[in-house]
Amino acid sequence: MNPILEALFGSRSAAQALLFLQNYGEGYARRIAVTFGVSHMAIQRQLLRLEAEGVLVSREIGKTRMFTWNPRSATVRDLRKFLEAELERLPQEVTQEYFRQRQRPRRTGKEL
Repeated sequence: MNPILEALFGSRSAAQALLFLQNYGEGYARRIAVTFGVSHMAIQRQLLRLEAEGVLVSREIGKTRMFTWNPRSATVRDLRKFLEAELERLPQEVTQEYFRQRQRPRRTGKEL
């Protein structure tokens, strides 16, 4: 992870959560934590902080709180452009490890 992003966002977990959301569009704390191998509570704390500040919005899906970007914020639009540029600058091995995960279930009967 880029130490500059950690400094800008105040913590490594905030930077990881924001990059994850930029790449996948939405996510929940446990999924983000498992992806990066970090504490679930650290990610949850950052997501709730970002939601309180208006950067993110969330909705309940069953017992899971799903976070996504606040579409009403002009600042968020600019932030997403910045994060997209940062994602493009990541080394290929980092991109493959963290940002190319399968998002949908496999079709029934489809071979692996």
